[in-house]
Amino acid sequence: MKWNRREFLAASAASAQAPAARLGIPGPYPGRVVAVHHDGSISGAQYQAEPVRHMIERGITELSGAPAPADAWRVFFQPGDVVGIKLNPVGRPHIVSAPEVLHPIIAGLEQAGIKRRDIVVYDRYRREFLDAGFDKWLPEGARWMYASEQYQLVQLDMDGYDRDVYRELPLVNPAYAGQFRLSDPHVRRSYVARFLTREVNKMINLCVLKHHQAAGVTLALKNLSHGLVNNVNRSHVSNTANSTGSFIPAIVDLPVIREKVVLNILDGVQGAYHGGPGGKTGKYLWAHKTIYFATDPVALDKTGWQAIDRQRAEVGRPPIALLKPDADSTRLNCQVEHIEIAGNIGLGVFDDSKIQVRRVDLA
Repeated sequence: MKWNRREFLAASAASAQAPAARLGIPGPYPGRVVAVHHDGSISGAQYQAEPVRHMIERGITELSGAPAPADAWRVFFQPGDVVGIKLNPVGRPHIVSAPEVLHPIIAGLEQAGIKRRDIVVYDRYRREFLDAGFDKWLPEGARWMYASEQYQLVQLDMDGYDRDVYRELPLVNPAYAGQFRLSDPHVRRSYVARFLTREVNKMINLCVLKHHQAAGVTLALKNLSHGLVNNVNRSHVSNTANSTGSFIPAIVDLPVIREKVVLNILDGVQGAYHGGPGGKTGKYLWAHKTIYFATDPVALDKTGWQAIDRQRAEVGRPPIALLKPDADSTRLNCQVEHIEIAGNIGLGVFDDSKIQVRRVDLA
């Protein structure tokens, strides 16, 4: 549905009387997913900037119902906001966040009146951020932040995390034995990055479309759960001790995450249907040529999961939920049920009959 400007302004005036909590997870559009496809969005392995820009502009307007991109960005962001953008570098060099997707998002924020210095691009690990080259293509004036220096087995560093905001769960990494008492509450907690608790008041979750050996898929929900807190490897400490199905929803259900994440954009220009999340994805890439938009991360992840399963079927592989270990995916079971569990606790819509996917083909 496209609104004319008079209808949009009337709706905007009405929504201005609504409580600010309308934004967040699952947001003002539960169950709504916009899928924008463009055949020209990738050539070889190279994203094409102009088609991708058109995809971003069309997606944000279709999601919000606004008459123009600038109006659409203003549905979510206003002058004075400090906006974080969560990237994903884990699948480098094959499948990571792309500058061609980030740049039009930053341009849209500026159309909404957000100053360049109030845009903060983030990933959890400084070393991965740099190794992915994200710092090299940030526009001048935009800031970037991280929470930890680099990946390590013991993930209880606290310098970049807020000691007052955490999720405590009865999951412990046995590798901590000898360094910490396993009864110490610290080993049972995941603390939220100060980037989110103190530095920004809104966040865009910019995730990528790929398989994950433990969680089944790593889309919107997992980009939040494993990117915004520490002590995450306790959720999948071995090929058999896998608790991602419950860990992911529990983390995303933290109030600070639910309240500040106002927009989810899933970059599916290129996807990985197996071998995730890291380097093995190079054998399993496909040009999906689609970017997805939602305020509801559950509906978005259900849609992305189905897209990956369709690609798996095309190449003769079983659905992710039935996947058993092989050379490039060694976990016993992929716990893609984290998406359904997230729906059960109110993080969004899981039921296909209640999910509305608006598909737009630009070329």
